[in-house]
Amino acid sequence: MDAHLRDLRYFVAVAEELNFTRAAERLHLSQPALSKQVRSLETTLRAQLFRRDRRQVELTAAGAALHAVARNLLQDWDDGVAMVGDAVAQDARVLRLGTLTSIGRGLYPAIIDEFAKRQPGWRAELRSYGWGDPTAGLRDRVADAAFVWLPIDAAEIETAVLATERRFVAISARHPLAGRQTIEFSEIINEPVAALPASAGVQRDFWLAIDARTGRLPRVAAEVSAADEKLEIVSSGAAITLLAEGNADIYSREGIVCIPVSDLEPARLAIAWRCGDRRPVIRDFIQACRDAAGTQSGTAGPTARVYHRHSPPPGGSSPSSTP
Repeated sequence: MDAHLRDLRYFVAVAEELNFTRAAERLHLSQPALSKQVRSLETTLRAQLFRRDRRQVELTAAGAALHAVARNLLQDWDDGVAMVGDAVAQDARVLRLGTLTSIGRGLYPAIIDEFAKRQPGWRAELRSYGWGDPTAGLRDRVADAAFVWLPIDAAEIETAVLATERRFVAISARHPLAGRQTIEFSEIINEPVAALPASAGVQRDFWLAIDARTGRLPRVAAEVSAADEKLEIVSSGAAITLLAEGNADIYSREGIVCIPVSDLEPARLAIAWRCGDRRPVIRDFIQACRDAAGTQSGTAGPTARVYHRHSPPPGGSSPSSTP
């Protein structure tokens, strides 16, 4: 009987983490379900792949041999699937865009207008991804470009900042601080928070304001993978959450108050793409994003929210990868 690619992915995750709990979190599975799949693969191959006890997990000789093969096989398969997807998109003249939250801010229509001037006949398809994938489809090559929040821990991704916004806190309208105009982070540092999943990496830390906690761990009330899920928890009063100023407008709803936090570093919305992707359509879309962001920055009135550009001017050097 042949092993399924899914089973090999599960095996590789455990082999890389050497911890079933962490591997299950990475795969968005329960630990019992992951253990069952690994045992099934061992039965199929008639080999013990891991030695495990209460303290540690390690590869057997058979497991090490399979890991070397499975890792390359999965990479070849993923590359092949990506090439097929790229070919289909190119043939259909469709640019696949990922996003983590609603873009709003009037930015997306302006980008599409600019893009249409450079690549007439191309169509952009926007798809929302959960916070468990901070690259919004780029890492798995199901998106050609993506709107992401920084920081992002992906060396293979390049970015250019389109908007810089204050961080707000979303709290229940029943919260004692709900009537305030601004809040300092020290006033909410001990509040329970709705956190992004562990797979969000440095973005989870950013939206938990880890750098402002001076070593104090956050009280995580729940882990969430989508904005609506997060704000539902906030509305109930079970937790607070940080969000960008633009999203404070977009996700405004009854029962929630969004207040600026005066002493936190701002959030940065960026356009992202894979390093080495030099297709003209990608180049033109990035330029369209820069021009649209620059137009908004240059025409905003004195009382408007201004989204600042942090990328080279049109025609300048290519932006560097963000660490």
